[in-house]
Amino acid sequence: VQLQASGGGLVQAGGSLRLSCAASGRTSSNGVMGWFRQAPGKEREFVAAIRRSGGYTYYADSVKGRFTISRDNAKNTAYLQMNSLKPEDTAVYYCAAGYSVILSEIRQTRAYDAWGQGTQVTVSS
Repeated sequence: VQLQASGGGLVQAGGSLRLSCAASGRTSSNGVMGWFRQAPGKEREFVAAIRRSGGYTYYADSVKGRFTISRDNAKNTAYLQMNSLKPEDTAVYYCAAGYSVILSEIRQTRAYDAWGQGTQVTVSS
C-alpha cells in the first residue's frame, strides 16, 4: 500500500488543522490506520489510530479530547482533525497502515507495515 499525507501547515496556538492520508494499492487489508509524529531531536511517537472494522479509535493522552481520527473506507482515506493546537504539537506527522496489528502494539511503530512521507505541522505561540 502507498500512503500520501497532506494538510499540514502553519497555525497559531488554539487553531485547527485537518490532515488527510490517502491510501492506494492493497487498501482492503489496512486493518489499522495510524498517525504518528516526530519533533526535532525526538523519537517518533504515537498520536492516534483507527481500526477498519468497527471504527474503534485510540489516542495518545497528550491529544485526547483535542484530536479526532476518522476514516472513509470508500475513499481509502484516513483523517486527523486537530483542534486546540499547542506549540508542543509542532512536528512532522506521518500516517501509517498496518495489515494485522495486535491491539497491545497499536501504539508502536513496529506494528505498522507502510508509512506516508510526512507532513509538517507548525504551531506558533
